[in-house]
Amino acid sequence: MRLARRPERPDAAAVSLQVVVNFRVVGECEDWLVVDKPAPLIVHPANRKPEPTLLGGVEWLLAYEMENGACPAVVNRLDRETSGLVVIAKHTRAARDLGGIFTRREVEKEYLAIVNGWPEQDAWECAAPILRAGELGPSSIWVRQMVHPLGKDCVTRFGVVERFARTEGRFAVVRCRPESGRMHQIRVHLAHGGHPIVGDKIYSGNGDEYVEWMATGWTGELARRLWLPRHALHASVLAFQWNGVKHEWTVGLPTDLAAFVAGEAVGSHPEAMLWNRHTGLAPLAGGTGG
Repeated sequence: MRLARRPERPDAAAVSLQVVVNFRVVGECEDWLVVDKPAPLIVHPANRKPEPTLLGGVEWLLAYEMENGACPAVVNRLDRETSGLVVIAKHTRAARDLGGIFTRREVEKEYLAIVNGWPEQDAWECAAPILRAGELGPSSIWVRQMVHPLGKDCVTRFGVVERFARTEGRFAVVRCRPESGRMHQIRVHLAHGGHPIVGDKIYSGNGDEYVEWMATGWTGELARRLWLPRHALHASVLAFQWNGVKHEWTVGLPTDLAAFVAGEAVGSHPEAMLWNRHTGLAPLAGGTGG
């Protein structure tokens, strides 16, 4: 098991960003590696905005292999704020073969989510179709999805792991098994069922929290409405067959989510860093406004 802390060093950015750059390698062979990605580390560069990325950290980690032909590629992308298991192919052939495994849905995936409220059922299924909200009309959030009869078919199975209460209200840890892979599927289905994920800026309401966050950053007012500075979704189980052998990994809730379940006060992630184009990475001082 390898521990990697150093990300790529970006040289320009528009704004400062709170990031966690540490990731843990939980499985590895000559063809791929599996890592436990923290939030809100982005998996690869996006929108031409240079910042620390998971792929950049992996490239640094595999520097020797890359000198000998390795070409790391992210196979299953997680959202910036989703933590958990990510597969990274080391070379082109592995990327192609792993991509086929995921496309054919020959992968077992399971997520843990912390949701608002106590679901009435211990287990249930949601098969509501999903499409991008902007396909029906103007949307201030390009990526926002919604349940609609014209959407694409998708199914998610849910099961309550634990119900708990804090001073802020009632919450539950829910196990999520997506049978398909639509964008934001778990988040949309949970919100559609009346139990949005804690900290979800896009789906806790009509998206106003996300728009506000983009304009002002994380504030005390947002903390009072969302509780956590990132959505509480974690990719906890991953399994697939490789060369006739089944490989499986399980990782528990990360520190920030486990602390919330335990009733601890919400604060800065213990490994959070503040990234700025002028100063690079530096320890984050103070709390998150929570």
